[in-house]
Amino acid sequence: MTAERSGADILIQALTDLGVEVVFGYPGGAVLPIYDALFRQDKIRHILVRQEGGAAHAAEGYARATGKPGVVLVTSGPGATNAVTGIADALMDSIPMVVITGQVPTALIGTDAFQECDTVGITRHCTKHNYLVKDPARIGEVVHEAFHIATSGRPGPVVIDLPKDVQVATAGYTRPDAPVAHRSYKPQVNPDARLIEAAVEMLAAAERPILYTGGGIINAGPTASLMLQQLQALCGAPVTSTLMGLGCFPASHPAFLGMLGMHGTYEANHSMHDADLILCLGARFDDRVTGRLDAFSPKSKKIHVDIDRSSINKNVRVDLGIVGDVGVAMADMVALWKARGHERQDLTPWFARIDGWRAKQSLAYPPSVAEIMPQHAIKRLWAATHHLSPIISTEVGQHQMWAAQHFDFERPNRWLTSGGLGTMGYGLPAAIGAQIGFPDALVIDIAGEASIQMNIQEMATALQYELPVKVFILNNEYMGMVRQWQDLTYAGRHSHSYSEALPDFVKLAEAYGWTGLRIEKPDELDDGIAQMLAVKGPVMVDCRVSKMTNCFPMIPSGAAHTEMLMQAEEVSGEMDDAARALV
Repeated sequence: MTAERSGADILIQALTDLGVEVVFGYPGGAVLPIYDALFRQDKIRHILVRQEGGAAHAAEGYARATGKPGVVLVTSGPGATNAVTGIADALMDSIPMVVITGQVPTALIGTDAFQECDTVGITRHCTKHNYLVKDPARIGEVVHEAFHIATSGRPGPVVIDLPKDVQVATAGYTRPDAPVAHRSYKPQVNPDARLIEAAVEMLAAAERPILYTGGGIINAGPTASLMLQQLQALCGAPVTSTLMGLGCFPASHPAFLGMLGMHGTYEANHSMHDADLILCLGARFDDRVTGRLDAFSPKSKKIHVDIDRSSINKNVRVDLGIVGDVGVAMADMVALWKARGHERQDLTPWFARIDGWRAKQSLAYPPSVAEIMPQHAIKRLWAATHHLSPIISTEVGQHQMWAAQHFDFERPNRWLTSGGLGTMGYGLPAAIGAQIGFPDALVIDIAGEASIQMNIQEMATALQYELPVKVFILNNEYMGMVRQWQDLTYAGRHSHSYSEALPDFVKLAEAYGWTGLRIEKPDELDDGIAQMLAVKGPVMVDCRVSKMTNCFPMIPSGAAHTEMLMQAEEVSGEMDDAARALV
């Protein structure tokens, strides 16, 4: 029989057995036994953030960059509630994360005790699963099971709520000999061979196919991206990607059409509309991709491959739904295609049509020598850094979309952004998490002056752990996407979207012990970026960009995915009644 140990020690031992190397957290009364156990060991590194929301986003960034689950440790009450936004963000974007929250002693649960909240109830709808553990003997099993749930199937966050008395009480712990699985959670990894056969035959017969790829390919691991490249080479189809899928297919490949959806390219959206076959791989047909559903790709046949059974036919009815790991499914398709000796269709007419859409140059923007165009700033940043294979995080807003459009990614796990929830304040802590995972990598948070302030306190975290994170702010003094929508929908009434009071970001950086730089003119861009890269420690760059530039192309909310506003059609501040009815 194993020697008894405290619940806190069992927790730390279970995390160690699972290979956890890093925990992002913030101490408080209800988790002091766990923090004492952390103090007495040397296997797990603890990263002290400055707010629990930062811990959750840092764990997300770590998970997205490394492919390993992120781990969060916070106290009860406000510690748990502060982490909820990051938990919801991880659920929307399928990020594997285990969040350990302290709870008041079991005898006080339900009494409105100091720093008590119903963590299980609050997180029930923004987690894959959650636990309230009342017996120290169950902690080991629960932790192992939680990691299995968080990392298998469609990844996501799992919460473990541990009352303080359970952390102190003793029990035995034996490391499981095999992975601990939940009795009712058994995601299907291997797709049905008959459905794979049907998909291959449909793909081989298509004259205007398109591969619509998403974040599921990145979640499936690096081999899935290689399988995508092999599948594309066999069938010759063009490839487009969601915001979360960028990097799963090389942006430099001639078959890549760029991102699709609300701020996607003209060629990607029109190819989706005119395709005779859409093969959806690890994406979910969300509203930012489809636009108005009744006008979405009305004449195409659709195949949807996803490990999440509930995603298939949820938003768009498909002709063939395949449940399984997308990497395994693509490997099966590649093997069957070769075994049957299929040759690709002559797609020359299809690509000729696509080249016509490409000729629109939908990502073009007006040049300026008087002010820095934000798109130009992104392109110069890419030119100076792409050979270093940087990890790029973003906040949320116009700068996020410009980064997605103009910073080309060749590899998976190099693009960290908040897609489904659209969480401002995500980028800086996510960059910190990625930098923890890859200490020697170049990690850059492309930010906006409004969004960066949501979690700006995490600059202290970067300083404490000597993390050379770079923050590149596109400062237009507006909540730019809000202002753009106000121009589009509300006749230019900029209600509270202008930042009346902004900090001096250079002085703020220096106050936090960072290097602060400012770029104000187009001819200063290259030298400013080079100066940022030359600094070994953390750097914040205040890049002053055009204040009123809009993010195009754009599909107005509720419009069809072919009803795109282009750069040349600058928003006038007025819309007719028919257009207004769409938004």
